[in-house]
Amino acid sequence: MKKAFLLIMLSILLIPCYVKAEEVNNNTETQEESITENNRTDSNEESTDIEDNTKDEENNTLNEDENTTENNSDTNENTTSDNTTDTSLIPNATAGILMDATTGEIIFEKNKDEQVAVASMTKMVAQIIILEQIEAGKIKWTDIVTASANASGMGGSQIYLTTGEEMTVEDMMKGISMASANDATVAMAEFIAGTEVEFVEMMNKKVKELGLKNTYFKNCTGLDEEGHYSSAYDMAIIARELLKHEKILEFSGVYEDYLREDTDNKFWLVNTNRLVRFYEGADGLKTGHTDAAKYCLAATAKRDDLRLIAIVLGEENSQTRNSEAMSLLDYGFNNYKIEILKTKDDIVKEISLDKATSSKISLVPLNDIAILSKKSADTKKYTYDIKVTNNNLPLKIGDEVGKIIVKDSNNSKVKEEVLTVTENVDKLNFLELLGKTLTDMMVGNMNFV
Repeated sequence: MKKAFLLIMLSILLIPCYVKAEEVNNNTETQEESITENNRTDSNEESTDIEDNTKDEENNTLNEDENTTENNSDTNENTTSDNTTDTSLIPNATAGILMDATTGEIIFEKNKDEQVAVASMTKMVAQIIILEQIEAGKIKWTDIVTASANASGMGGSQIYLTTGEEMTVEDMMKGISMASANDATVAMAEFIAGTEVEFVEMMNKKVKELGLKNTYFKNCTGLDEEGHYSSAYDMAIIARELLKHEKILEFSGVYEDYLREDTDNKFWLVNTNRLVRFYEGADGLKTGHTDAAKYCLAATAKRDDLRLIAIVLGEENSQTRNSEAMSLLDYGFNNYKIEILKTKDDIVKEISLDKATSSKISLVPLNDIAILSKKSADTKKYTYDIKVTNNNLPLKIGDEVGKIIVKDSNNSKVKEEVLTVTENVDKLNFLELLGKTLTDMMVGNMNFV
């Protein structure tokens, strides 16, 4: 017992020295690193070269001093089509845009910043908020939502909720995504925020967070109202944000379904977006129609790794709306390709941490890193630099801890993406630090000054 007591007292006396030594080590490690990416992710290696996942099949050995990947990309372009001002793709639309969903680069545009009514495409922001609430654990898909008189009294497209009717969040989301139901949207708004007014405030806050300059909402449904507007570009950014929540495609990509299946009031849902049935790769996203907005559509489709977002606003009828949206998508798929260099799940480096709940942490890109180019573009080669700029605890998933920089053969930067961590890491508390100190003493892993 005396020996154990003496050992504990000795460890307490030594902690200040040990902590001081670790702080010295930490100060050294927090200096900005600029290294070539290392797939071996050895945290002790400060500057090493690695072989990218996309190898040159004709060369089994890469130069150890310069790691490169081949890619058919023209990265010096703004990746904006030469036909940017050619309106022949969508001659009838008031405004429109074609955007690559992965990079956010614009392929085609027409009056992209013009403020116009967008009808039920407004609901995409409501969907974002619903999905964020789900992901944050604030609501569940199985939660029961009760329709108020205000919700059931909404006109326009609806699933005919009655006052006091109960429906799950999942079924409400079906109604919003497939039938563009105003009543379901208001019911969800009241369920989340208490009132539609407060929910619209949440929507406008989200718009500001996305940095959009030409959007302001007065209601959550998109019904015509003075001062309620958006633009083709803003709608594309909103659609891109919505697509980050992959669950949405399980609703928007379904052509038909049912509500109230086990009742005498079974309701057949048919997706208002006909492209999901008739256009290859289409799985969303949102239609719209009011007198002021005319016919609108945010369409998305994916073929291989290329996902496109097409926005058309102010069309005279649904047939023209669908036709011109498909024209945009056809143009993109026929002329462009994408190379995914790194996905958001690819570990690009591991770093060591002191006094942390994890001794090592993996770094990944916050978003996929991709190069969009015309199909006729020449082959390009790329290298990567990784800069770790922050390992201060605590660290959370989504926190910026550094950058990954993509460079071309001329050593010019063509892409940059934030690096984040794969798990939440906190500081050790006193007892945890004491335990670590004792363990290190026993195995001879102490540092003294």
